[in-house]
Amino acid sequence: MKKGIILLGSSNSSGDTQKLVAFIADKTKYPLVDLKTKHILPFDYEFQNQHDDFIPLMRDIVNEYDLIIFATPVYWYMMSGIMKTFFDRISDCLKIEKATGRKLRGMEMAVVSCGYDQVLKDGFYMPFIETANYLGMKYSGSVHGWIEDGKMPTEIEQRLMEFIENIQK
Repeated sequence: MKKGIILLGSSNSSGDTQKLVAFIADKTKYPLVDLKTKHILPFDYEFQNQHDDFIPLMRDIVNEYDLIIFATPVYWYMMSGIMKTFFDRISDCLKIEKATGRKLRGMEMAVVSCGYDQVLKDGFYMPFIETANYLGMKYSGSVHGWIEDGKMPTEIEQRLMEFIENIQK
């Protein structure tokens, strides 16, 4: 069985996206890392942000796991700002932390999105898919869900179970 990790990139640590990934974490036993609790600075071309939490987290990920599940709410038709900052910082793994970056090759990536709209606009997953392609990772799929009246609809539980089955193949 694959060893996976879930990275939650939401401004609300106990919001709807967290509810979806808590379900996945419970079923898979994958650890859940809340990026909001990490000190991750924006990318900068001078690489003056090397003493934050990004590099240690990435080293742990590439050395311990074969699958990364990125979980993000849909904010203004795209991934959250926290998740975008994390993705921007992957550039560090191509420029100054190359040994870590090389270990991304061959890993798998999947995405969980959460929002009020039941259908996402075309192109939402493109940054994830193209990042996986660029880094030599396998894009293993995605699932979109939502919460109604504070609860997860049965339809979403079923989608999440299918997603779990797919990523564990």
